Amino acid sequence: MKTAIIGVGAMGGAIVEGMLSIPGNTPSDITIADPSQAALERFANTGVNIAGDNAAAASAADLVVVVVKPWLVERVLSGIKPALDLSRQILVIIAAGISSQQAITWLDKGDGFTPRFLLAIPNTAIAVRESMTFVVPVGTDADDTKTVTDLFDSLGQCIVTEERLLAAGTTLASCGIAYAMRYIRAATEGGVEIGFKAHDAQQIVQQTVKGAVALLQATGNHPEAEIDKVTTPGGVTIKGLNEMEHAGFTSSVIRGLKAGMKS
Repeated sequence: MKTAIIGVGAMGGAIVEGMLSIPGNTPSDITIADPSQAALERFANTGVNIAGDNAAAASAADLVVVVVKPWLVERVLSGIKPALDLSRQILVIIAAGISSQQAITWLDKGDGFTPRFLLAIPNTAIAVRESMTFVVPVGTDADDTKTVTDLFDSLGQCIVTEERLLAAGTTLASCGIAYAMRYIRAATEGGVEIGFKAHDAQQIVQQTVKGAVALLQATGNHPEAEIDKVTTPGGVTIKGLNEMEHAGFTSSVIRGLKAGMKS
């Protein structure tokens, strides 16, 4: 499948990195386009094709992925619209806050054909094939939707959801990766305060978080069930947890997630 990635900044570049690491993928099946020469040069020696402009990248692709800042989506879609044939091509739009109706309006060629595409929100862990990606099909058939979800499943995990939940998915997983990083940073700083060197503290925290996730994925347990296993009555773990809760740990996380949904 020939894939065009239009926009290879932080997120688009992460998608290209992830795709290049999928076993069996052929770099020459990927074409990238971006106005930034520095962004393109990052992939100069990987074997991907570099297009001269967005329309050239889109015209020859089976799958076109537009990954640009929200305020650029209208301009980019309008620019590639003449080169698109959405009766045979699959279009994925990755940009927070863009509605399906906006995209339909920007893609309309006035020929009576209602544009078909998918909205998607991954996170930057897609670079290491560990993204949590949300996908919203907009008029696509089951085969096209499966093609896209199979791709994102190969780059982490993918959930097909309703458009009304896309903003919530963005704050929970896309913004959420920053929230998780902030916990790791805070715990690392705490590790330094209680005696470890910074590099060692970070390694300890990273492995601890990785282990916690692996346990939950392996058992399917609610986090509290695993917490109960390590909270001895009167022990240090419950004292630490309660101190964090006194400082508003759970409330702060929930408030941060809700704040992330405010425009």
